[in-house]
Amino acid sequence: MNVNPSAMMQTVTTILTIVGLKLLGAIAIWIVGRWLIGLALRMIGSTLSRQKFDPTLIRYIHSALAALLNIVLVIAMLGFFGVETTSFAALIAAAGVAIGMAWSGLLSNFAGGVFLVVLQPFKVGDFITAAGVTGTVEEIGLFATTLHTPDNVKTIVGNGKIFGDTIQNFSATPYRRVELTAQLAHGVDPQAAIALLRPVLAQVPNVMAEPVPDVEILTFNLSGAVLAVRPYCNNEHYWQVYFNTNRLIRDTFAHAGFPVPEQHYAVRGPEDLKLAKTA
Repeated sequence: MNVNPSAMMQTVTTILTIVGLKLLGAIAIWIVGRWLIGLALRMIGSTLSRQKFDPTLIRYIHSALAALLNIVLVIAMLGFFGVETTSFAALIAAAGVAIGMAWSGLLSNFAGGVFLVVLQPFKVGDFITAAGVTGTVEEIGLFATTLHTPDNVKTIVGNGKIFGDTIQNFSATPYRRVELTAQLAHGVDPQAAIALLRPVLAQVPNVMAEPVPDVEILTFNLSGAVLAVRPYCNNEHYWQVYFNTNRLIRDTFAHAGFPVPEQHYAVRGPEDLKLAKTA
């Protein structure tokens, strides 16, 4: 079998030329595509910044769009080389489903973080209770939120757990009510105790004049009446007012000579029952 070197060389040259042109075309597509992706991301970022979007949300959108556009660019390059991109896209979708199932908890935290940034139930610096943790918000991250608790512990809570649970934001309103109770003995007149407490509550530092502090009968137990003592204060003064009011209750009742509350039980025997029947 005779091989024509000239024809073989021409074939090789043609193949190399086609491959070279395709390679140059792919490089051109990559350079132009990356430039267009960067331009689009910059335009979207500047538009969102002008619209006063939260910086964390802008970073989320930027990262998601960058990943999506780069995947589209790679698929376009493969299509330019003649690779069947339909099956490739299906493979990516299947991989995405598998990764999503494996990282469901992580993705749940990511989605929770997006909702926290968009809906803004709290912001950095707020004092909140979320997912059973109470503290000051230090950071709202991509997957978790960092709280600084009153006992000086840095606590990191997953965003998915926070968004799926009840959120209490104590900083959302300018003041809050301090919830306290005062136990009275059986022999103490509740109205007299209320009359003693109401005027002196205003002397506690940082207790607000409006709304007026609440002092009322809350309930009764075996020891006697229980008073609800509820002064109002600004959020930053809560614990100071809480402790000072407790001290005020003790001092006021001690100065008035109120007896120490104690439970009373009546033990009756058969003789007492007979006397009660004959009486």
